[in-house]
Parts: sequence; C-alpha cells; structure tokens
Amino acid sequence: MAKTLMGLCMGLLIVSMAHAAIEVFPFADDQQRDRFQHLTELLRCPKCQNQTIGGSNSPIAQDMREQLFTLLQQGHSDQEVIDYMKARFGDYVVYQPPMRKDTWVLWWLPPLALLAGAIIILGLVWHKRRQSNAAAEVTSSPHEAQRAARLQQVLDRYADDKDIPS
Repeated sequence: MAKTLMGLCMGLLIVSMAHAAIEVFPFADDQQRDRFQHLTELLRCPKCQNQTIGGSNSPIAQDMREQLFTLLQQGHSDQEVIDYMKARFGDYVVYQPPMRKDTWVLWWLPPLALLAGAIIILGLVWHKRRQSNAAAEVTSSPHEAQRAARLQQVLDRYADDKDIPS
C-alpha cells in the first residue's frame, strides 16, 4: 500500500513538472535571442495589467511570444515586429502610446496637472507673504508704536512699584 501511494505521488510530481515546462525557442544566434528578450520586455500583455509578455504566463502572451519568434525567424526588424503587434492587438501592447488626437490626454494631462499644481502653490505662497506683510505694516503703524510705548511705561512703573528687577 505504501509503495502504491509513493508511486502515485511520484507520478503526480512528474506530471506537474512536465506541465510547468519552460518555453524553449531555438535561436540561430545570440543576437537574435537578445532581440527576442528585448522585444518581450517592450511589449505588454493585452490580458494582464501592466505586465510584459516575457513575464506573463497567460495564453495570449504565450501566443505573442511564439509569433514574435516566428517574425524574428523570418528576418523582420524590431520596428516591423512592434508595428505588427500594434496592428493585431492595438496600441495597448506598447508602453508609450503614439501621439494622436485620441491620446493627447495621456501625453498632456500629467504636465498640465504639474503646472497647475505649481501655479496654485506659488499663488498660496504669494498670498501668505502678502498677508504677513500687511500684518507687519499694521503692527508698525504710529498708533501701534504709541500704544507699545505706553504699555512699556506701565510695565516699568509696575516693576518699580514692586521692586522687581527688569
């Protein structure tokens, strides 16, 4: 019984290891393998969220890697491969979308938001300085100076009456 159970466990282990096989592509040379690796990091999996086709295990990413290998074997350039993938899967497969009317928001919203934030911060700083300058002018008015002098006289007289050293 124990031998049967051990054999069953070993069989399941071997089957699971065969299922988790790594894709192996027979490249002609190291340069082609490097191009393949580079392109798998440039292209995004359409199913996964923000994951490259090189790092994704989804079926669509596996198909894309196989198609990428086929295109490289046929002698296509990197740009031709990227254009093919964009034509087939849309602009989502590249991390930097092209500059077109429908993607202007993607390109211009972040810099405009930063500019608006900088303008708001500068406006708040300018307003705060203006308020502090106005407060400084109020405290340095002649009436305020007379009042401060009278207050100091009262304090001096009080200190003299109590024999408190000043």
